[in-house]
Amino acid sequence: MGVPRDITAGQERAGADALRRAALLQSVPEADDTTPLAAQLAEDARRRIRLQGARFEKPTETRIFTIANQKGGVGKTTTTVNVAGALANGGLNVLVIDNDPQGNASTALGIDHHAGVPSTYDVVIEGTPISEVVQDCAAIPGLLVVPATIDLSGAEIELVSKVARENRLRNAVEAYLNWRSHEGLDRLDYVLIDCPPSLGLLTINAFVAAREVMIPIQCEYYALEGLSQLLNNIELIRGHLNPNLHVSTILLTMFDKRTNLAREVADEVREHFPLETLAATIPRSVRISEAPSYGQTVLTYDPGSSGALAYMEAAQEVAARATQTNHDMSAASAEEDNR
Repeated sequence: MGVPRDITAGQERAGADALRRAALLQSVPEADDTTPLAAQLAEDARRRIRLQGARFEKPTETRIFTIANQKGGVGKTTTTVNVAGALANGGLNVLVIDNDPQGNASTALGIDHHAGVPSTYDVVIEGTPISEVVQDCAAIPGLLVVPATIDLSGAEIELVSKVARENRLRNAVEAYLNWRSHEGLDRLDYVLIDCPPSLGLLTINAFVAAREVMIPIQCEYYALEGLSQLLNNIELIRGHLNPNLHVSTILLTMFDKRTNLAREVADEVREHFPLETLAATIPRSVRISEAPSYGQTVLTYDPGSSGALAYMEAAQEVAARATQTNHDMSAASAEEDNR
């Protein structure tokens, strides 16, 4: 039986694209530290070539992340929406759950979240199925959003009296994944849950619902102070509510390589968490800060900017780690079978 024509054509296109990228990369002039601006421009040009049209491999099962840090202003929401957008641009199906009463993730993704809109509050407090709440992100195909409204600000108090109060979001997510399968819809590849900067019942619900934690760490001194407490809290969740939870990813944000402090913080984080810390770093960027005011991620606001390229690289690395894990598990399984 011959190789199907469409597969052969696809392989030929992939090979041609690889050759074209290699030729373009060769054409970018080299620059050194004596011309820092030219060096940055050349590096950004290489990154655009490498990332343009990149497609990410699907994980073997839905990966559920909670993006958390008890310190405010470290880039949790910015990381959530931009990593989600980058994964969706890479051809994956992604769901963002805005679990922060401020609703900033909903704003950045251009999602309607005024009072009265079905939201995370209805899911967690009223038991409304996610399928009745979720909205499509018009700017990014493949990206779905459960918005947050101001109603969520009272959820912490209302959850206290609810049965199985720590498990309500997990039950809703599992029910939604099963519903998609039953309806014949494409499987979700990633679920990203944005959290408020506190350890209340909303954040605990997010930790219980997730399997992985992504921690954005600002490259400044104070950012390290609360990290040990956050890790202790995650261990408590593991011990009592969700034994599958683990910190899989640490992302350095607001990184300014021109300063000694930023480099020292980055080195210290990598020394203590060498496996979890991504090689990609997110720079301080005006474009990243401006994008939410236009109801966009930086990927749609200025896709060629250094901030957008950095988040694409981070998402590519997150997806590649899942692929490597899949290969390692397959190899281990094959070795076990051979014994």
